[in-house]
Amino acid sequence: MRPAIVVTGTDTDVGKTVFAAALTAALGAYYWKPVQAGRQPDADTETVRRLGDVPADRILPEVYDLSTPASPHLAAERDGIEIDVARLSELPATPGDAPLIIEGAGGLMVPLTRRELLIDQFARWNVPVVLVAATRLGTINHSLLSIEALRHRGIPLLGVAFSGPENEDSERTITEMGGARRLGRLPWLDPLDADALRAAFAANFHAADFLASAPA
Repeated sequence: MRPAIVVTGTDTDVGKTVFAAALTAALGAYYWKPVQAGRQPDADTETVRRLGDVPADRILPEVYDLSTPASPHLAAERDGIEIDVARLSELPATPGDAPLIIEGAGGLMVPLTRRELLIDQFARWNVPVVLVAATRLGTINHSLLSIEALRHRGIPLLGVAFSGPENEDSERTITEMGGARRLGRLPWLDPLDADALRAAFAANFHAADFLASAPA
């Protein structure tokens, strides 16, 4: 069975989509954003295609493409619909053994509906998760809470991918106290383009780490 990896974040605006673009490119993977809420200015699928230089046929269509930049449950309500989690239950097929990178929306506890959280869907998929954590103030609390929530639901955690300037103490504290693997750190890039992102990922991560078995 081809590998699938969920990329989620400790919060919004932690660099999750940029990291997902880099990982998709590095693994020659397919990318899927099941629920898109708002476009600021582009949908995440377009950002991944551009920054990862990912061929268009490796970008899978969203199940829900919502208008409002908000939590999916609220964005759906403003579009006059309710998200049907049954439509998200099956992961899309990819040719051969090509990996599938799945990007969440915001953090783990974001509501999909008034009854279902995004983390509930991750638990049903039961595929390894990469947690993207910014190195900014507050990251220890957000990261350890996220790790605890994943473990509480028995969701396999592949490791933590940090984003932003080096913060050695925060990174060490999160991985040691959370009992999680440090996968690497993606620095902020200026300019941020496909070439710079490819080089930064190669310098700071090992692609093979993402295809290894996740811990229980």
